[in-house]
Amino acid sequence: MTAPRIRTIEIDAFERDTRLRLPFRFGAATLERAPQAFVRVVVADASGRTAIGGAAEMMVPKWFDKDPALTPAQNVEQLRSSIRVASAAALEMSEPMALFAAARLNELETSRRLPGNALAAGFGPALIARAALDGYCRLAELSFFDAVRRNLIGVGGEMLPSDIDGTAAEAVLATLRPGTSIAARHTIGLLDPISEADIADPAHDGLPQSLEAVIARYGNRWFKIKLSGDGDADIERLLQIAAVLECVPDYRVTLDGNEQFEAAEQVDALLARIGATPRLARLRAAIAFVEQPFSRGIAMDTPLDGLAGQLPFLIDESDDTDAAFARAKALGYTGVSSKTCKGIYRSLLKVIRIKTGTAPGLFVSGEDLTCQAGLAVQQDLALVSLLGLSHVERNGHHYVAGMQGAPAAEKARFAAAHAGLYEPGADGPLLSIRDGQIAIGSLAAVGYASGALPDFDAMEPLA
Repeated sequence: MTAPRIRTIEIDAFERDTRLRLPFRFGAATLERAPQAFVRVVVADASGRTAIGGAAEMMVPKWFDKDPALTPAQNVEQLRSSIRVASAAALEMSEPMALFAAARLNELETSRRLPGNALAAGFGPALIARAALDGYCRLAELSFFDAVRRNLIGVGGEMLPSDIDGTAAEAVLATLRPGTSIAARHTIGLLDPISEADIADPAHDGLPQSLEAVIARYGNRWFKIKLSGDGDADIERLLQIAAVLECVPDYRVTLDGNEQFEAAEQVDALLARIGATPRLARLRAAIAFVEQPFSRGIAMDTPLDGLAGQLPFLIDESDDTDAAFARAKALGYTGVSSKTCKGIYRSLLKVIRIKTGTAPGLFVSGEDLTCQAGLAVQQDLALVSLLGLSHVERNGHHYVAGMQGAPAAEKARFAAAHAGLYEPGADGPLLSIRDGQIAIGSLAAVGYASGALPDFDAMEPLA
């Protein structure tokens, strides 16, 4: 099917300050607040009809660029710069084109103008691509799922990587089937209390703080455990976690190294200690995979060797370009992350490669970047569901209570549009997780899983 040619004619960027209800430590960084970026675009079709689309993403410091010489404020400014540069590049594309081609060209041009850190440079193009797709779906009165499965996004042509056949790619897209629910994989941050007795500073907001309370409220059976790289501290914490998880039937876990290990021998030693500790036997059997243990400075020069035979390993932070996963595969990695902040089309290309046989035996996993209630969490959930994933890391709802900073009318619109996805909270809609599952049937609404748009006029312009 021929994809429609669309032109982006307006782009505006905004932000809202977001304060976490609990500090979130991942790797060497502790997050207590960060702005959430919002993009509003206006797209036009060949006949001149227009529609508005939106997208949102947290500007998390110390993940996109972990250079210790940069302050958190400088990290956030990197992401703002990416939005500004990507907006300018997108508006310079005077010729209408398919959404896929426009997104790929914008990513390439923004990376050219912002060399150095590909993850940070890709942030703006990823946001704009999602907002443009939302606008197109609203214009065509289609859901995100229909637009992708019918390839109205235009995957193909000269912007398709050379290892992917366009006809085969279109055939794969047609087979994708979103689910009506998905399991929430709960993140256990390095500062998170494990039992109720561990809580030193109660939040007093009616929401769970400890892992023990999370399980009681949400019924999770999937968990993501952050590692520190300190063997003794990690073993002690894993013992505490394993004791609480004893009450959870058939649980599974993933381990996130968060770039904290300096050599394969360190990871091998930790896995050996886990395997030799009787009280960790059940947890060891429940490990599905280990997420990027090495810093991106050495990851692509560090073969997994014997580690690859023990467990599947997933590349995340080093997956910063379209070609990165092929390099990681040669080192022994068999998994790669899907994150909307890296670009929805890159996630689709990963699944196409796996399903067409150019990347056999590999897997994609949905990993969170504190996606907030509203556009961010909805668009990420829709993507991973369409990719066929059965579980996804979800942590935004745990560290931030609901749609922080949004006016009451905006909260009401999203709650009404996604009654199953959200439940009433003290200050507006909260992500609803029951028996460990998130109901996502409402994401088949017109638009890119939006159903409603934020009140852009109530936001601050991008600083």
